[in-house]
Parts: sequence; structure tokens; C-alpha cells
Amino acid sequence: MLKRPNSSNMESDSEASEVVASLAPDEVVAEELDGEEAIEERTSGQWLDGDAKSFLISLGVHVILILALASVPMLAAPETFALMIQSLPVAEEEPEFNVIEEIAYSETMTDSIGANSFGGTGMALSEAPVVADVSEIPAVDASSMRVNPNFEVTTNVKQAVGLVESNRAVRGMTGVGTTGTEGAVDRITYEILKSIEERPTLVVWLFDASGSLTRRRKEIRDRFDRIYEELGIIQGQRNAKKTKEELEETPLLTSVFSFGEKVNLLTDSPTDDLKEITSAIDSIETDTSGVERVFTAVYLAADKYKSFRSNRTGKGPARNVMLVVVSDERGDDGQGLEKTTEICRKYAMPVYVMGVPAPFGREFTYIKYVDPDPKFDQTPQWPKIDQGPETYFPERIQLGYEDNYFDEPIIDSGFGPFALSRLCYETGGIYFTVHPNRNLNKRVGRGETDAFASHLAYFFSPDTMERYRPDYISESEYVKLARQSPLRQSLLQASKLSRVGSLDRPTTVFVKRDEASFVTELTRSQQEAARLEPKLYGLCELLQEGNKSRDKEVSPRWIASFDLSFGTALSEKVRTETYNLMLAKAKRGMVFENAKSNTWNLVPSTEISVGSKLEKEGQAAREMLERVAKDHQGTPWAFLADLELKRPPGWSWKESFTDVTPPPRNPRPNTPAPAPNNNPPAPKPMTRPAPKL
Repeated sequence: MLKRPNSSNMESDSEASEVVASLAPDEVVAEELDGEEAIEERTSGQWLDGDAKSFLISLGVHVILILALASVPMLAAPETFALMIQSLPVAEEEPEFNVIEEIAYSETMTDSIGANSFGGTGMALSEAPVVADVSEIPAVDASSMRVNPNFEVTTNVKQAVGLVESNRAVRGMTGVGTTGTEGAVDRITYEILKSIEERPTLVVWLFDASGSLTRRRKEIRDRFDRIYEELGIIQGQRNAKKTKEELEETPLLTSVFSFGEKVNLLTDSPTDDLKEITSAIDSIETDTSGVERVFTAVYLAADKYKSFRSNRTGKGPARNVMLVVVSDERGDDGQGLEKTTEICRKYAMPVYVMGVPAPFGREFTYIKYVDPDPKFDQTPQWPKIDQGPETYFPERIQLGYEDNYFDEPIIDSGFGPFALSRLCYETGGIYFTVHPNRNLNKRVGRGETDAFASHLAYFFSPDTMERYRPDYISESEYVKLARQSPLRQSLLQASKLSRVGSLDRPTTVFVKRDEASFVTELTRSQQEAARLEPKLYGLCELLQEGNKSRDKEVSPRWIASFDLSFGTALSEKVRTETYNLMLAKAKRGMVFENAKSNTWNLVPSTEISVGSKLEKEGQAAREMLERVAKDHQGTPWAFLADLELKRPPGWSWKESFTDVTPPPRNPRPNTPAPAPNNNPPAPKPMTRPAPKL
């Protein structure tokens, strides 16, 4: 509200006249009135003064601004909507239809190959060899070859120089388990079929001539007609052999070798005559030397047929060459592995081995040998046979059974002998671990083991064992990696030590007839424990050095092997020292609670009451073994860890009564004389020892 200016706030008359002049005419009239009443009279007739106008103007401006800002998204929305309506769908290419060419193998035994395969019930599913861009295996340095084997051959072998195919690095497979020979033969037949689809193929069969392979050679020989029939290339009876030119066009040719102490070429030249092939197998004479030169045989076969890998026109290889070895041992000429691998890789000849499973962590097992001649005694014999280990060096310690290896449970390693497995792996072939008694669900007893088969009490799934594949590398590379790892180095050193005994059958019952004899018996029992203690202590000290770098190891195989070895050694150390201390405690004197008791019995216990240090070590051993059993289920390491966990590391005393009074001797009653036997006893069959295998 505009107030009237008075003389008190006017500095001069000129200022007052300016104010009056600035007012509207009505305001001039109001100026002439006196007092506040005049001012109220002037304004009471007007509802829209200057302040109200300003407020309305400001309100209008702000409303216009708000409406303008609000209209921005409304104007943009139709534009976006128009773009969506006018957009066209993106054209996508229709995916290419790929035909699956993989073949799944049935576990059902049938009569023929392919869809009607007569594969063994344990035929394992496995993928074809993989062509790697970069080899996992370092290239073989020819200058580092230490062995230049001198081979003795009964058939002259001519050398030829052929075209070398590309140096592609091909990775093979190992540990493909089958129950019977048929399953492995069927899988090899499939590999032959794939090879023939690529180009004509030569398959070289190399048979172990030892007596333990008699049955398997016959099984394969009887299978050859099915192989040729299913491949669709069997030939009928012919009056004349094919010419050289005709043989070059034949899709499948076969050659047969045998090996033992010597290597024999049984077919004059590669042939497709089924009768000639089977006759060659039948002509194999049993080798009784006990020597098996398997790498010599493979080397000679590769060297003889390397010319088949070259084409006269110079346009690629003329024929694929596959080498198939049938053996049940690791071979006695393993020093020729590097040179044999080199020539097979050079000429791209994959090696397939129908072999045996290697025993876990040991070099030999026992084979059930039954004399093949029925005129001789058919009682099984158990000669020793070299089939392992599955690694370059044994990678676990062995305790117990110091003087009786035969009673030690022998289990499957999941892989074949190292050298032959590596040969297959590096050349792109497959090692088949063939065993007729393969059973993943229960223990296999010696009575259940087939004739001419090695006794393995437990088997493990190839699928589970795949991630525990050994390092198929050269000796120099193997040693180099071991030196870089304190864990591996300590484990290998401990594994090379002579077998350390254990308290397998300690004395646990002590009858106290008198104090002197009681103490003497306790002292005698302590001697075995005192002999073992320093060996077990040294073993644990050696493994303790490797344990410091355990967290740096990434290989599940090495971790499982180390934890099992250290846990087992530490547990046995605690068990032995506790046994010794408990006997020492008894020598210091113990009192029976029951007046009739006269016997102290030492029984296994999970509690350790003779020292806190031993108690801590026992707990550490249990934790390691439980970790192995949990982290590596379904493997040999977990199986052995479970067995060790069932043996408590401690001991406790229990009292009992033993009747020490000798029973009275009863006189032998009168028995009638046996009736005379008029039938002469049947003659006993002739016996002869098992040959060297």
C-alpha cells in the first residue's frame, strides 16, 4: 500500500512536487485530503493495486515457462515412436546344419562290428585323437639320442627313403579301458575305417610271442575275418596273387611281426589275403627267453614301411600306416623309446597298443599262469611280470609287506606302462588297458582272475582318472620340472628309498606269568619298533621339506601322491613310536584292576596318551589322509587313504584272563583200521614250472 509522504521525510519542496507529479489524477485529489482517513478513502475504491499487478504478471510468466518445459518430452515422444514404427527387422543368416559324425560305442556284446559290434562289456567311450596347433610334448632332439639299437631280425629289412609329411603335432590317448580283447579290436577297427576313408592304409600288427599272450593272439586271430568283413573289403578265394599295381590300389593291406628276444617279419610283403594273415599269426612260436623287445619291433616296422608314406608323384603320402602292438608287458628295451618315437612322428605313423593296466606305483605284478598243455598240471602258478609303473619314476612311497610283496594288494593305476603309453600319446595313437576282470564295483579275488591275466584287486573309472594323467614327457624334461619343485623332488627321493616295513603283525598279547618273563617279552617286542623308528623318522623329515612348498603345486596328481605319501608315513611313524612307548610304560609296572586278570592286551586306539607331540603328528596325518579321501574320490589315492584311516595311530591297554594251565592229554581212542582200497590211485599229472614271461 502506498503511504503518503509527509514533510518529515521530504528533504525539500522540489522533491515533494516530483512525487505528486508522478501520481495519477485520482491520487492528486487524495493528496489534498488530510490524515490517514484521506488515504484510506483514496484506496478503498481500487482492488488492483501495483503489487497485485506485479504478482499476476510474475505468475503468468512462470506458468508459461512451466508449460513450455513440460511440453518438451511430449514433443520428443512422437518422434521416437515414429522411429520405432519405421525400423525394419535385422536380417539373420540361417545357421548351417551340421551332421554329427561321432560314433558312440555300445557296451552290449554283439556279433559284429559297427552297430552290431562284438565289443567287450567294458569298452570305454573315448574321442578321436586331437590335432593340436602346438604340441604339448617338446620336439625330440635327435642329438640327445643315447641309444642306437642294434636289432637282430630273422627277415631282411630293406631301407627306403620316402617323402616326409607335415610336422603336425598329434596328441594321442592313454588309459582307454576295456574288459576284453574284442572291445579293443572293435575300436581299432573303427580307427582303420577312418584311415581308409582318408586314403589306402597299411596296418602292421606286432604280436608279443611270450607264452602269456597265447590266448589273446588266438582271440585276435579269430577276429580278423570279422574285421575284413565289416570293412567290406574281404577277398574270396583266389588262384593267383595280385600284381604290385593291383596291391597299390587295395584299400587295406596287412603285415605281421612277432617279437620276443628277436623280431620276426612273418609276411613277406603286405597282403590282403586273409588266409595268409591268419597263417602268419598261427606260425608264431612261443618265446621262452623272457625278453620282449617291443620298441625294437616298432622301430623296425616303421623303418621298413616308411616308403609307403610317400607318393611317386610327390603329391602327398600314398598310404597311411598304422602300427598295432599286442603285448602284456612294458618291454625290456625302453631305452629305445626316444628313437622309436622320433621315426613314428617323422613319418606320421600312429601307434596303437592293446596292452595291460600298469599296477599303481610299482614295477611288477603277478600273472595267473595255467599251463596251456592239458597234459600238465593245471594248478595256477603266479610268476612275476613287469607291467609298471605308470609314470617315469614311482611317485609314491611304499610301506609294509617288506618281505612279502605277494600279499600286498595290487590295484589298477588307470593307465598303461609309461614308455608304451607315451609312445601312443606322442604319435597320435591309443593305449588300451585290456583286462578281462575289470570291475569298478567290487574287489577282484585271485580265484576270480582269468588265466594269463595279472591280478589287480581294484579298478578305477577312466573318466575319473582322466585328470590325473601322468606327464608324458622326456626324461630330461621330467627331471627339470622335478628340480624346480621341492615337493616333487622330495617325493621322488622318498619313493626311491628301499621299501620301509611297518607294524603289520606286532605282538599285542602279553601273558604275565611272572615279572621277569613279562619284561623279557616286552623288550623283545620293542626291538622291531626300534628298528623301524629311524627309517620312518627320516622318511617324514624328507617329505616335510617338500610340504613347505605344497601350496605352489597345481597338478592334482602330484598333490594327491604327496599328501597320501606324507600322511601315510607320518601315521605309521606315530603308530610305531606309540607302540614302543606303550611297551615301555608296561615295563615300568601296571596293576590289574581285576584280581583274576593275568594278561595285558594292546589294542588299536584313536587316542594317543604317551605324548602331546605324537598326538599333534597323529592329528596332522589324519587331516592329510582325510583331505586325499575327500578331494580325490574314485582314485587309487583315495582308496589307499581310506585303508590307512581305518588303522588307528594309537594304542591302549586292556586286561583279560588267560588260562595258562595245560589241558590234560586225552588218550587216543581205538579206531578201526581203514578198509583196503583195491583201486590204484590215479597218476598225478606232470608238472613243470612256468616259463619266463
